[in-house]
Amino acid sequence: MRDRATRPRVLMGQRGAKAAFMPNKFVFPGGAVDTADSAVNLARPLSALCAQRLEEDATPGISRALAAAAVRELWEETGQILGLPAPWPGSIPPDWLSFAGTGHRPSAEALQFVFRAITPPGRPRRFDARFFLLDAEALQSDPDDFTHATDELSHLQWIALDEVRHFDLPFITEVVLAEVAARATDDTPPDSVPFFRNDDEESLFLRLRGHAHTE
Repeated sequence: MRDRATRPRVLMGQRGAKAAFMPNKFVFPGGAVDTADSAVNLARPLSALCAQRLEEDATPGISRALAAAAVRELWEETGQILGLPAPWPGSIPPDWLSFAGTGHRPSAEALQFVFRAITPPGRPRRFDARFFLLDAEALQSDPDDFTHATDELSHLQWIALDEVRHFDLPFITEVVLAEVAARATDDTPPDSVPFFRNDDEESLFLRLRGHAHTE
């Protein structure tokens, strides 16, 4: 997010027409956790609060891998750098070579865990997705420079929150955007995190480290 105090905007891009999951939709940058992500030495870790939320109802120790994956995918899909200028200790995993080539080590300190959702049954692909909010001021790169992005997302742009619903969005992205909009003027981690859990029997809207969602 950028321009919190004036007209908040979020960074999004469009998935390809031939994508197996959510073709043509405008989405946030993101992707799957790679095996090497769990071993990446972060220059600065997630906050203890966000790490605790991430590991509730999840594999112990998963928070570091999720944070590292968020930094890597942000770099791959947008060319934006979330890290600190520093040499890498030891060998560099192949998936991280291009990021390391910028002269930075990944840093998760600025990431805030704000939403979790599991894809409903019956979809071509199912994911257990975590969403992070990041203030653009924490980036080491020019937020308007997408020249180093891969071609996985097209039409990368900063979209104003008051205009974003005019774009073709997945349902869950609209739900997450509502949570992001509510946090536009609050730069602290949320007290509890919404968890939209879909399994084979029911869909539940819960809150991690909190209580069941109420209207």
